[in-house]
Parts: sequence; C-alpha cells; structure tokens
Amino acid sequence: MIDKEIIRQAVEDFTKETEIFLVSVEVKPGNIIVVEIDSDGSVSIDDCIALNKFIESKLDRDIEDFELEVGSAGISQPFKVLRQYRKYIGREVEVLTKAGKKLQGVLQDANEQSIVLTTEKQVKPEGAKRKVTVKENLTFTHDEIKYTKYLIRFK
Repeated sequence: MIDKEIIRQAVEDFTKETEIFLVSVEVKPGNIIVVEIDSDGSVSIDDCIALNKFIESKLDRDIEDFELEVGSAGISQPFKVLRQYRKYIGREVEVLTKAGKKLQGVLQDANEQSIVLTTEKQVKPEGAKRKVTVKENLTFTHDEIKYTKYLIRFK
C-alpha cells in the first residue's frame, strides 16, 4: 500500500509558495488515493490537473499500481483544517455542536483550540413592548464541534 506521507509531502512540495493548501489525503484499499485541496482564493481544474501530474511523477506504477483522484474541497463540505476556518473569518457559517445544537452566525476568530462565533438572537428587554436583536459571541473548542461549514445564502 502506498504511504500516505509520501503523498502528503508531494502535495506540500507542490503547494509551497502558493495559496493552495492540503485538506486531506486518503489511501483506500487497492491503492486508491484521494487528495483534497483548498485555496485562500479559488481552486481551478487546472490546479487539480497540475497537482495530479506532479503526484504521479513522484510515484512509480511499475513498483505499485494506483488510482489517483485530486479534487477541491466542496463549498458545502465541513471544514477539516484550521486554514479553512481562517479563510471564512468574517463570513456566515453553520456550526453543529456535538450536543446537537445547530447555530448560524459570523465566524469571528479561529485558532488551534477554538472558534468564536457571533450569533444574533431576539430578546425582549424588561418593560419593552418589542423584541430587540442582540449579538452574542460564543466560543467553542474544536472538541465541542461536530462540524462547521460555510453558510450559502441566496438573496
């Protein structure tokens, strides 16, 4: 079976000094290699093709046959690496906690330990006739989160 670290290193070599970064590498039985990349900007089909060719040049089919698939992280897919969180700071995201609570809000910050999400809720102040919108910053550790993904809205 092909070593995942060889693939990871090839991707790191290819993406050095680019906006592209590695999201995941999976080597399935039968040497089916699946590489998922993302970018601070956008990932084009040409980026995927170039990376595919680069990885193939680092492997030898005569020694071990393989199937290689290189693709970009889907916009509706959950975030897998910290750099994806940082890419979406200031944008609306959806967070599902492991406790089963689904929240929507603006991602304010993300680091190795946690994220900060600004949510809005309706609150009726004491003595007031109408509810007012109040913003609240919530902090979640990565261990508390089942998934976070970009919130797509059509207006």
